[in-house]
Amino acid sequence: MYQSKIKGTGAYQPEKILTNYDLEKLVETNHDWIVERTGIVKRHIAADNQASSDLAFEASKIALKDAELKASDIDLILFATVSPDQVLPATACFLQAKLEVPNIPALDIVAACSGFIYGLSIADQFIKTGMYKNILVVGTEVLSRYVSYKDRETCILFGDGAGAFVVSRAEKNEDNIIYSTHLKADGHLSDLLETKAGGSRLPLREEQLQNGDQWMKMKGREIFKHAVRTMSATCELALKSNNIQMSQVDWLIPHQANWRIMEAVADQFKFPKEKVISYVHDTGNTSAASIPLAFELAKKDGKIKRGQTILLTAFGAGLTSGSALFKY
Repeated sequence: MYQSKIKGTGAYQPEKILTNYDLEKLVETNHDWIVERTGIVKRHIAADNQASSDLAFEASKIALKDAELKASDIDLILFATVSPDQVLPATACFLQAKLEVPNIPALDIVAACSGFIYGLSIADQFIKTGMYKNILVVGTEVLSRYVSYKDRETCILFGDGAGAFVVSRAEKNEDNIIYSTHLKADGHLSDLLETKAGGSRLPLREEQLQNGDQWMKMKGREIFKHAVRTMSATCELALKSNNIQMSQVDWLIPHQANWRIMEAVADQFKFPKEKVISYVHDTGNTSAASIPLAFELAKKDGKIKRGQTILLTAFGAGLTSGSALFKY
């Protein structure tokens, strides 16, 4: 069995910014209320002519440059998103066309906010078995198209963005490797965060549009409780599987949903808050993009460096959850 490593990373945020003060003009809310409950100050919003694959393309170019690879070196594209360009074909195929790398497999992963960790885990398995050498894992969302700006429960939370990792085969005796990944899901809780209309169960018709079934809906209090529980559980799995203590982790990067959730997960392990990577104030919840986006922002700020031990954890609609432990 081979081992895999994170060879390169990249991220992209659209230029347009939607602040809490902007939201005050759209829905009954205020800046202080949003900050107190979520930690979010602003979120980036895609331009009218930008789709998920466009954001992903920008992040992928940066990741490939960081990995010192050409697009033609990539063997597989894994694209995590719940806001695809279209229902079909897969958005991964649109990205493949933009990168001009025909004839390699390209597929979408729909695991909501856990999607990037799911993609990282799948890439790790393909590398370990020797099937592929270089895999592009992307998490991208344009969630601003899927929330109603009349719904205070959701519109204050979500933003747009993209992040990408190049996962490659590690050399023998290399230290900077992915130690393990752990994935879970519980479909019994699928009604806590959902978009009802647009699928085969409830096709998008005039009645659904009038009812607002095309928008994301969530049960915030229940989501909070299960988010803390599931992320803590998958972190525990990562630590036990590798026989390490939380004190040996340099940085914890949780899904950037809400600062209070991230803080609660850290508290479960008595982990210092200053070692929790959080950019939710700047990004909002970007679902599958949130972890690679936060990783790249922390790297640019000089926090994350090569040789450090990183623990990623996420939860998402489904409910899905996952963790990944690696030395960068």
